[in-house]
Amino acid sequence: MSAREEVLARLRTALRDAPVEPEPVRDYRREGTTDPEELRALLVDRLRDYKATVHETTPDGLPTTLSAVLADATVLAVPADLPVEWLAGHTGEVRADPDVPGLDTSDAVLTGAAVAIAETGTIVLDAGPAQGRRALTLVPDRHVCVLFAEQVVATVPEAIARLRSPASPLTWISGPSATSDIELRRVEGVHGPRRLDVVLVGAADG
Repeated sequence: MSAREEVLARLRTALRDAPVEPEPVRDYRREGTTDPEELRALLVDRLRDYKATVHETTPDGLPTTLSAVLADATVLAVPADLPVEWLAGHTGEVRADPDVPGLDTSDAVLTGAAVAIAETGTIVLDAGPAQGRRALTLVPDRHVCVLFAEQVVATVPEAIARLRSPASPLTWISGPSATSDIELRRVEGVHGPRRLDVVLVGAADG
């Protein structure tokens, strides 16, 4: 018997009496409201409760809104595939997918998102289009995130169903980075940006 066969035999012996794993119970609620206005209002309420700053605009107004939001960002980090039209009004330095030292000296990072959950006020990034790698949104002190109304769902199960691959690295953002010290005092920016700006893009003006 080879060493490999011996190890496998021992594993089979050890697992022989192991109980069969039960099927998970999936009787939880999987869907919520689909009304766009209810979703928008609920998400905005949750984001502001988490101390995020919310800016609402239209597709045509997005470049102008971003120009105002990023007015004090002299050095801006962005994913390599960020739509160029988003930065039409920005006059500062733009760093596309910089390394960690470049991120550390950037004033802010601008990204898109994969999906947002209205009921929890959570934005999810899955390294998809306009999102970049995880380090982009973890190192700079400020994160500006563009979110479109059609990306907002009500519940966590609905959000997971929209992700490219739930097994890929994900970043779940519920407000600026914050934790509490041993005396329960809120401390911001320990493991991510201290400031979160969400630019919520609604329907075009009719």
